[in-house]
Amino acid sequence: MPHPVFVCAHGAGGHKDDRGMLRLAQALAPYLDVQRFNFPYSAAGSRRPDPMPLLKDAFRNAVPEGKHIIGGRSMGGRVASMLAAESFPCAGLLLFAYPLHPAGQPEKLRDAHLPKIRVPVLCFNGTRDALCTRELMERAVSGLPNWRMHWLEGADHSFRVLKSSGRTDADVDAEIGRAVLSWR
Repeated sequence: MPHPVFVCAHGAGGHKDDRGMLRLAQALAPYLDVQRFNFPYSAAGSRRPDPMPLLKDAFRNAVPEGKHIIGGRSMGGRVASMLAAESFPCAGLLLFAYPLHPAGQPEKLRDAHLPKIRVPVLCFNGTRDALCTRELMERAVSGLPNWRMHWLEGADHSFRVLKSSGRTDADVDAEIGRAVLSWR
């Protein structure tokens, strides 16, 4: 039986073949058919993200016919979550390093649309993520029936862990794979 399709978008400073996206695709490959794409600005070689309407249009156009899982890393996941909040037809959301707020600016939350999401959500964030304070994220998703948070202990925004943690990036990747398998 074929794996479910997961259309996965990159973060603001990346592209579909950056190290983080390839690492994520490899961790998910046993469980999902991961389809990555570039947003227009990244495809053009720019580092400056497109305006949100253009990002959403690009994401819509990247999804093949049918109801698939959508999501991505950081900004890519945020774009997918906004589409889901607008009732874009999808089977669920997989979010990796959701950027709840800009680094150092926890008062600028990016959560207003989250209660409008009606599909199942599995969101991974590291406990050392400068763009997602755990307390604020727990408060933002508290009471959302379709939302499941998975905290990666000691991981940062790139899901890297300190050597002193006793964990490796491979351990984090395996944890992600197990959580996705139990979620599906």
